[in-house]
Amino acid sequence: MTIPPAFKSRPFLMYWIGHLISIAGSQMQLWALYWHLRTISDQPVVISGIGLVRFLPVILLSLIAGVAADRFDRRKMAILTQIALGLVALMLGLTTSWGVMTLWLLFGLVTIQSVAVAFDGPARQALIPSLVPRENLANAYSLTSIASKVGGILGPAICGVVIAFLGLQWAYWINAISYLAVIAALIAMGDIRTVIEKKAFELRGSPGSSEIVPVPARGTGRGTFRDIREGIEFIKNSPIIFSVMILDFFGTFFSSANTLLPFVARDILHVGPIQYGWLSASQSIGTVIIGLYLSQKTKLLRQGMLISISVAMFGLATILFGISTSFWLTMLALILIGVFDGLSTIIRNTVRQLLTPDAMRGRMMSITQIFFKGGPQLGEVESGLAAQIFGLPFAIVSGGVGCVMAACIVVRKIPQLWNYNGDEAIQDIS
Repeated sequence: MTIPPAFKSRPFLMYWIGHLISIAGSQMQLWALYWHLRTISDQPVVISGIGLVRFLPVILLSLIAGVAADRFDRRKMAILTQIALGLVALMLGLTTSWGVMTLWLLFGLVTIQSVAVAFDGPARQALIPSLVPRENLANAYSLTSIASKVGGILGPAICGVVIAFLGLQWAYWINAISYLAVIAALIAMGDIRTVIEKKAFELRGSPGSSEIVPVPARGTGRGTFRDIREGIEFIKNSPIIFSVMILDFFGTFFSSANTLLPFVARDILHVGPIQYGWLSASQSIGTVIIGLYLSQKTKLLRQGMLISISVAMFGLATILFGISTSFWLTMLALILIGVFDGLSTIIRNTVRQLLTPDAMRGRMMSITQIFFKGGPQLGEVESGLAAQIFGLPFAIVSGGVGCVMAACIVVRKIPQLWNYNGDEAIQDIS
C-alpha cells in the first residue's frame, strides 16, 4: 500500500482528519438517537416521525442551500453549520440529563439539526474538489468515504459502551465536542477562494474533446430562482448524473430499514446496548473494507455497471438482514450492505463531481442531497409505518425487494448508465 495521493494536499488532509473525528461523534449521536426513541416508545412508528422531521428541511431548503454554496464562501458556510450542529448536540445532552426530554422535544431539536445539515451538505461536498487536483478527486472521495465509515465504526461501537456505562446524555455531549475538530480544520486551512477560482473548469470543445478551461467567476446579482432553475436544467440534461440520483433515491428509500435496528436488537435478537453498538457499526465496517480497496485504485472502469450491480446486491443483503434471527448472521448482512453501499456511493460521488463544472457544484450537490438524504429519511417514514402495520421482518425484506426492482428499472429506462465507462467526454454521454 502507498500513501494515497489526495493526502499530499495539506488542506484536504486537515479536512479529512476533522471529518473523521466529527463523523465518529455524529454516528454516535445518530444511533443513540434511535436507541433513545426505542426507550421512549416501543412502537416502530416513531421511526416514521423522526424520518419526517429529518426529511422536510432537506426538501424545503436544499435548493436554496445549493445556491448559497455557489454564491458564498463554502468554507465559512461549513463553519457556521458545524457550530449550529454542535449547539443542537449540546441541547440534546442537557435536556436528556435534566430528565425533561419528550418525544416532541426530541423531534424539535432534530428538526433544527436537519436545517443545519441541509446547508452543510452542499457547502462541504462542493468544497472537496477545490482541495485536490482533478486527477485525485476519485481518490479523495474514496478517502472521505473511508473517514465516514471509520467514524461510522468507532461512533456506534463507542455509543453502546457510553449508553451502558455513562448514559444517553454523554453520547450527545461527546458529539458536541467532536464538531470542534471540523471547525478547527476549516479555520486552519485558511481562505481557499483563490484555490476555487484556479480550479474552476468546464469540459468543452469539439465532440469527443475533454479540454479543461477556466471559467470566469460568476456574478451573484441574478435571482435565486433563476439559479435554481439553471441547476435543475443542468441535471435534466445530464442523463448519467440524473440516473445515479434516481438510483440513490430509490435504493436508499427501499433499504433504509436498518434504522429499525434498535427494535431488531431488542425485540428479535434480544441483545443489549453494547451488542447494538456493534450491529450499528457493521455497515460501516463493510464500507471501510471496500473503501480501502478503492483507495489503491488509480482508475476504475465500467462504473455504470458497477453502480447498478452494487445497488441490486445492496437490496439482496437487506433481504438477508430482514430474515435473520441470529446476531452473527445479522452482523454479516449489515457488513455486506456496507460493502455494496460503499462501492456505489464512492462511484456516484466521483461521477457527479467529474461531470459538473465548479460554478455549478453547489446547486448540483443540493439537488443530489434531496435524493441521497431525502431517500433514506423518507424511507424511515415508510419502514416505520410498514413495521407498525406488518411487522419488522416484512418491513425490511420488502424494502430489499424494492431496491432490487428499482435498480433493474433504472438500468432498463436509462441504458446510458449501464454503458458508462468513466472516461468518456461529456459530449459522448449527454
